[in-house]
Amino acid sequence: MFEHVLILSSYLFCIGFYGLITSRNMVRALMCLELIFNAININFVTFSNFLDSQEIKGEVFAIFIIAIAAAEAAIGLSIILVLYRNGRSNQINEFNLLKW
Repeated sequence: MFEHVLILSSYLFCIGFYGLITSRNMVRALMCLELIFNAININFVTFSNFLDSQEIKGEVFAIFIIAIAAAEAAIGLSIILVLYRNGRSNQINEFNLLKW
């Protein structure tokens, strides 16, 4: 069971990483970043249960990562919304609005 969960986590991480580096859409890039965070959460919980099932350190780290991911999604989507209103596009390579 331990190996299956680690394989699932590595698949999620690889899919998220590949999507993050190949995506031109900002919303898709944020979704791929969330996949990476979920793979990390699965690893934390799995290793926490495997090494010491009485402690909940991995679950606590996972909760912190979920909170950080929610804040990142809210801030990222608000930035995307503002850039879409100004530039009428959500493609990563078309944004040069932050340059002076």
